[in-house]
Amino acid sequence: MTHFLQRLGHTTLSSFAKLGRGSFFLIQILSACLSVFLRPKLLIKQLYSVGVLSFLIITISGLFVGMVLGLQGFYILSDFGAEETLGIMVAASLVRELGPVVSALLFAGRAGSALTAEIGLMKATEQLSGMEMMAIDPIKRIIAPRFLAGFISMPLLSALFSSIGVLGGHMIGVGVLGVDDGSYWAQMQAGLDFQDDIINGIIKSIVFGFAISWISLFEGYDTIPTSEGVSRATTRTVVNSAFTILGLDFILTALMFGDI
Repeated sequence: MTHFLQRLGHTTLSSFAKLGRGSFFLIQILSACLSVFLRPKLLIKQLYSVGVLSFLIITISGLFVGMVLGLQGFYILSDFGAEETLGIMVAASLVRELGPVVSALLFAGRAGSALTAEIGLMKATEQLSGMEMMAIDPIKRIIAPRFLAGFISMPLLSALFSSIGVLGGHMIGVGVLGVDDGSYWAQMQAGLDFQDDIINGIIKSIVFGFAISWISLFEGYDTIPTSEGVSRATTRTVVNSAFTILGLDFILTALMFGDI
């Protein structure tokens, strides 16, 4: 029993200590973000690495998710004679929930893990220490551009995921199952609200991008500088990002669409 309480106390204190380090790390990043715009080439390079290289997995996943929504939605709505409302069902599901959440999970698995591994390897090979010895701040030079790239890329990728998903639903609903083309688009345009649906979906993706970038970079920067430490940090990034995304999604959904 005593050993259990000791481990529990040690784990709790370690968690609070890590949270404190992460908060201080975030403050350092935010204070360094303005300096990134003085060197736009650094940001553009990271936008390509973080955002453009995630384009393929986002588009393919968005297409298949939209196709599945179109297929399942048609069979559900056909039981009530409401096949013509397939467009609004697909669009609302993607814009409100699946677009931001699934694209964030994919972004964390692809770009977040890559950021953690990259920063962790830099620490393990003492590149970050070498930069400090040359009077170069690694937060401004290495961390901040990657943070901004993730923060900017996530909403764009989420919008792309939702758009491709709507087209995927159209391919199945209209092209295969025979839903009227005009009804598909008209119901979607009439049913979606710009403020309640589109803007709230964008806000979700911005929050997710902020959280994923922070977690990914901190795990890499705070890792134990060994190969095992880097691999564990990469795993923690994916797991912690997934939990954070789902938790934040519940909170944001409750605030935006609930009575809380």
